[in-house]
Amino acid sequence: MDTATNQKHDSQPYYVAVNDEEKIFTAAFNQGLSILLKGPTGCGKTRFVEAMAHKLRRPLVTVSCHDDLTTADLVGRFLLNGGKTEWVDGPLTKAVREGAICYLDEVVEARKDTTVVLHPLADYRRQLPLERLGITLDAAPGFCLVVSYNPGYQSVLKDLKDSTRQRMVAIEFDFPAPEVEERILAVEAGISAADAAKLVRFAQAIRRLENAGLREVASTRVLIAAGLLMREGLSAAVAAKTAIAGPLSDDAQVTKGLIKMIEVYLNE
Repeated sequence: MDTATNQKHDSQPYYVAVNDEEKIFTAAFNQGLSILLKGPTGCGKTRFVEAMAHKLRRPLVTVSCHDDLTTADLVGRFLLNGGKTEWVDGPLTKAVREGAICYLDEVVEARKDTTVVLHPLADYRRQLPLERLGITLDAAPGFCLVVSYNPGYQSVLKDLKDSTRQRMVAIEFDFPAPEVEERILAVEAGISAADAAKLVRFAQAIRRLENAGLREVASTRVLIAAGLLMREGLSAAVAAKTAIAGPLSDDAQVTKGLIKMIEVYLNE
């Protein structure tokens, strides 16, 4: 199934804690609580979950949610195999059986009738009903349900149900402070501290814009991509046009404005 990935990390994924998110996650995990990660696109939510799965020594199952994601995609379905019909677990069911951390990325993109299946898992019951099999699974020790979404990007029609969010503890994310983001860029992209500082200053300028026609501002993710291009020898201006201005907008006027900002902040 192409919506899920199973990950086991041999080395600690690089993550810089900003507040008490690691302590909160660990406390929730130890108490069997489900976790809601809220924050803008590309601010480090997925990397945080990867780092915590490594720290807690749990396998990680990641599901990228979308509007075609069905309940069967999550829990499993009957499939034909060699002329016989066999049940095949979905990623959520596998995580429940194995005691893995199941991370549903951008959960509000999934259909509302799909997310309802999470309710008995997300509260004190920690159970997953498999109606097609006529059984209910108890979550194995170590199972943890983690979901994420971007409140600023979602419409009212795609907001998370109150009945779902009140079954979870919430951890708020935002972009790191400039000095932290510079350190992340230097490590992740392998560029100098000076180059990292230039990219972060440019990103900070974009994030201060109001009514600029951007649905999203420059994320830490796109800054890392620009840094990687700089590592390959591209200038800061070219890297920023390619990895930041290009992905942020298709509007000609908005892009023109971003390029002017690049000329101010990144021309050498």
